[in-house]
Amino acid sequence: MKIVGCYQLRPPTVIGQFHTLFFGSVRMFFLGVLGFAVYGNEALHFSCDPDKRELNLFCYNQFRPITPQVFWALQLVTVLVPGAVFHLYAACKTINQEDILQKPIYTIFYILTVLLRVVLEVVSFWLQSHLFGFQVNPVYRCDAGALNKKFNITRCLVPEHFEKTIFLIAMYTFTVITVVLCVAEIFEILCRRLGFLNNQ
Repeated sequence: MKIVGCYQLRPPTVIGQFHTLFFGSVRMFFLGVLGFAVYGNEALHFSCDPDKRELNLFCYNQFRPITPQVFWALQLVTVLVPGAVFHLYAACKTINQEDILQKPIYTIFYILTVLLRVVLEVVSFWLQSHLFGFQVNPVYRCDAGALNKKFNITRCLVPEHFEKTIFLIAMYTFTVITVVLCVAEIFEILCRRLGFLNNQ
């Protein structure tokens, strides 16, 4: 009976292990620490003309249908699910790193989880571009007609718009890097699998 330690359930490739480190450390640290610093008090400092609380809240909800922190947290959790499912399956079946590279069924299963991560990252990229765009403008024109007819179109000031633009670009960059690492990991797995077959 094989005994599988935690170290054996790490990704079977060097690129996969780097991706786990990049994903788990840099990306989460960036979102958790800097994301809160940039977006933490956005709703409090979001002000419209006239500066009334109900108008500010109405326009902020229009400006942010979902807050960036919540969206990116959901993205991270969603992208983690395929890998978590595979590791849970590997733990139940006592699969080690060599099995993933040597047995076709495990190789295919692992590649499918990586491909699913790529699909989820691409979908997240598309959603992020539609929800937040690629640049945060300093002024947001809010349609407040539904709140009060006399307001109609009002101008709102977006706090720290330049910092938010930089943060947006950084999050897009993280998504692209993750996709590239996933694709590179698939190629590494295929190459190592072919090398194993040639040795056999």
